[in-house]
Amino acid sequence: MKKTISYQAILNNHVTIPEKLLLTYKSFGLNELDIMVVIQIHRSIQRGNYFPTLDELTTILTIDENQCSQILRKLIQRNLLKIERLENNHQQLSEAYSLEPLWEKLYQPVVEEKEESEDGSLFILFEQEFGRPLSPFEIETVNVWLDEDKIAPSLIKAALRESVLMAKLNFKYMDRILREWKKKGIHTVEQAREASKRFHNHQPSKQTNENTKKRDTSFYYNWLEGED
Repeated sequence: MKKTISYQAILNNHVTIPEKLLLTYKSFGLNELDIMVVIQIHRSIQRGNYFPTLDELTTILTIDENQCSQILRKLIQRNLLKIERLENNHQQLSEAYSLEPLWEKLYQPVVEEKEESEDGSLFILFEQEFGRPLSPFEIETVNVWLDEDKIAPSLIKAALRESVLMAKLNFKYMDRILREWKKKGIHTVEQAREASKRFHNHQPSKQTNENTKKRDTSFYYNWLEGED
């Protein structure tokens, strides 16, 4: 008995990729490996897996987890991929990848693009201070500051300098600094500098933190004197 082929089943197993993406991905600074990671994430989302692991991705791809992680960071840093937090009916939180930023750039090009060099130098400065590449969540945090909170890159750099000065190099502390500045109506580096001066003038001169003793913070003290 001849087996009947279900062509509908074959069609249902297809993944639709916009032709415009295949023709223009180079304009987003992506190469063939980058776009293949995008396609695999897109395929996974269509199949109901909204947050594929590195193992799940690299099982299909010809790159290892370290290379895949670097590409994911690149996509998030270029604001082509973002990580969302979802809440189900039981108020349980989970993470999910979203390619919505990529589709928006693909079909609704922004007239006024962000300064690539300024934002790029911001991520470089963060990685220099942390002594390691930023995680996808950390890159997403910086992108939220830039895109959703509309904080100037120069002000984010000032918050980074302040956190190093206080020997509290972590994103939670920087987020607290930025929120506090926003609450006080501080929107420029000069205003932040004056607020920081007032804060440090009311602090004891004795420093007990070992990290502060060992680290050369002269650059960060200088920023209080007007160096950006």
